[in-house]
Amino acid sequence: MDIKTLERLQKLNQLNLTEEETDTLLGFFETAEKDAEILSTVNTENVERMVYVMPMTNIIREDIAKKLFTRDQLQEQAPEAMDGYWQVPRTVD
Repeated sequence: MDIKTLERLQKLNQLNLTEEETDTLLGFFETAEKDAEILSTVNTENVERMVYVMPMTNIIREDIAKKLFTRDQLQEQAPEAMDGYWQVPRTVD
């Protein structure tokens, strides 16, 4: 990353970096670019692509509809109920 790109990013992200912070960031990105160049030289032709570092197994449960409560059981908790519906205070006149 060059200084012009960093200045543009500062403006876009509304950052006000000091000269020391700018130098630190430029050094960090320079090191990261060198590391990426070194990694790109490694032969990976016969290496299987890895998406996750840890092996992952997705355990999916069967999607079975269960009726956990009856309407009457739920209505028992209502302060007021009428014709199978909860009654609430009027909010709009």
